[in-house]
Amino acid sequence: MTQSQSVFKDDRKLTYLNGEGADKPLISPVPKTTLDKARSYRLGRLREQIAVHDVAGLLLYDPINIRYAFDSSNMQVWTSHNPVRYALILADGPAILWEFKGCEHLNDGLDGIDEIRTAVSWMFMTKGDKAPTGVNIWANEIADVLRQHGGGNTRFAADKLDGPGLHALENVGFTFVEGAELTERARSIKSVEEVDLMRWTIRVCEAGMARIYDHSVPGATERELWAHLHFENARSGGDWLETKLLACGPNTNPWYAECSDRICQKGEMISFDTDMIGPYGYCADLSRSWTCGYTPMNSTQKRIYSTALKQINHNMSILGPGMSFAEYNDKSWRIPEQHADYRYSLAVHGVGMADEWPVIPLHVDFADTATSGQIEPGMVLCVESLVAEQGSESVKLETQVLITESGYERLDSFPWESV
Repeated sequence: MTQSQSVFKDDRKLTYLNGEGADKPLISPVPKTTLDKARSYRLGRLREQIAVHDVAGLLLYDPINIRYAFDSSNMQVWTSHNPVRYALILADGPAILWEFKGCEHLNDGLDGIDEIRTAVSWMFMTKGDKAPTGVNIWANEIADVLRQHGGGNTRFAADKLDGPGLHALENVGFTFVEGAELTERARSIKSVEEVDLMRWTIRVCEAGMARIYDHSVPGATERELWAHLHFENARSGGDWLETKLLACGPNTNPWYAECSDRICQKGEMISFDTDMIGPYGYCADLSRSWTCGYTPMNSTQKRIYSTALKQINHNMSILGPGMSFAEYNDKSWRIPEQHADYRYSLAVHGVGMADEWPVIPLHVDFADTATSGQIEPGMVLCVESLVAEQGSESVKLETQVLITESGYERLDSFPWESV
């Protein structure tokens, strides 16, 4: 691209490109001591919740929760829909990982795991008509461990457990306690070390966003642009993208169109939401919008973008520790009527190793969907905005914020557009 063609290009964004060059990944500067402290803290948080909810143990199948507990990562996307590896953290006993056969060595050096066993699969894909026998073998092993270390407590919590497994454990005398609250509350408060790991994920994400920007030229397809974020994340040790939310021009409204082979045209708005599970398993959930070809925004684009930025800045500025969700809602920015039907349903949501509790709905939806709670130090929250109107493009903005003892700290710094 010649200098005359790039006259409107925003050099602020290009400073976020991977400075090592197109052929080298970003290398994390985070020391091992930080990772070790984060691992210990996270397992401790889960044990605290086990005690609060008075269960003999916490059974984990969600690969994100297993990684949170142990930093054990193995085929996370595949095992999110195939229940073939699991863990059990005992209230007064060891933390045991049942690993996929042949993969036990992947957990070498993970001090939080006291014992590794070979997982018992009982899903139909692997067991067929022998699935009922498999689930009984599985349940009897889990029950033996719970009896050995549970002190007579027959309550167990599980984060996600398919029906056959749930019924099999109930049939051998155990009472199920919904485990989502335990894991969500544990994960909601980050340690200093967790935030340091998250900062690196955000750095990688912003390098990917800069790659998207650098290639936001007429003729690029939505999928081509989205691939630049995948590329930077994968080569720098990240995991996956939770969604495919990048669209341009008319595809941006209504929102939630997945990226397609549509060719972006000069002057169209390009809007995206990263939802990136990056290095160390942490999520960078950031949204930006800009024009294809680095053109100045037209009057409608500028007005809608300015409105979205007002929402972001206001809703970020009122964040603080000790504020109830209801108080936050009362003080939050009010979306103008012409944008209400095109709104994003959330004002704020938690983020850690993925999007998390808490969720504070947008004021329009608060009365119907809000839960009780308060904003606490150590939470990391994403502040959201989606603004559009009939016949317009959508502007999607989102920033990631740490709640501190005295206020908040914005963790991302990739620049907004100048409007």
